[in-house]
Amino acid sequence: MAKTKPGKKDLDSYTIKGTNKVVTPGDCVLMRPSDTDKLPYVARIEKIEADHRNNVKVRVRWYYRPEESIGGRRQFHGAKELFLSDHFDVQSAHTIEGKCRVHSFKNYTKLENVGAEDYFCRFEYKASTGGFTPDRVAVYCKCEMPYNPDDLMVQCEGCKDWFHPSCMGMTIEEAKKSDHFRCSDCSSDDDAKRSLNVFPVSPSLEVKVSQAGGGDKTQEEMTEVAVHNKVLVNVLALAPPSLSSLLGYVMELYSAEKISCLHKQEAFY
Repeated sequence: MAKTKPGKKDLDSYTIKGTNKVVTPGDCVLMRPSDTDKLPYVARIEKIEADHRNNVKVRVRWYYRPEESIGGRRQFHGAKELFLSDHFDVQSAHTIEGKCRVHSFKNYTKLENVGAEDYFCRFEYKASTGGFTPDRVAVYCKCEMPYNPDDLMVQCEGCKDWFHPSCMGMTIEEAKKSDHFRCSDCSSDDDAKRSLNVFPVSPSLEVKVSQAGGGDKTQEEMTEVAVHNKVLVNVLALAPPSLSSLLGYVMELYSAEKISCLHKQEAFY
């Protein structure tokens, strides 16, 4: 094992206390907060080391939940969504409760069953400024919101865009039972074409109809359609900060240790 500092040594792995689960650098873990009413913190292990007394500590990179960010949780944020932050910390290995998996957005949308330990990340988050990478995201529906994998969407047979049933005046049950769906714009176009007796010039120009339920469409396919049909919207424009969050952020600007003093520090022991 490589020596780091006098009296310290790097470890290749650590067995979570009270379990037989082993974590290594690169693994994502759940870490115990001091407030038992709070959800576990989620972090990625960057390094594991022990001191001369064999006290094991881990250097971690925190994931933030949307409600922990400056902009707060918005409608398009999934229940299992996390932001990979630039906030690093050193914690006692004893605060690790268990392992979890943080998937890419694309892989998460392909999961047949989402377990309690499954999360996803599509943005990196800069804790000191509230900025996101990427800072632009494709939007869908007439509400012009990014895709939330928790919400059912239906695809229009005409324009191939995706819509929330509620935005189209439909219930989820109606959307699931619908074999064909056309958005209001395409329906209006159809009415105009019928009144003018206009027909397609060539059958080869007609697009094959996809299922209205859209269950077999991946986020990648949806993104391709959105990028083709719509402009990308700035993420921060979709997440204006609340007044309390903004005031809290201004206070942080006057703190000499604005990163190390963030609330996750309370999980140290």
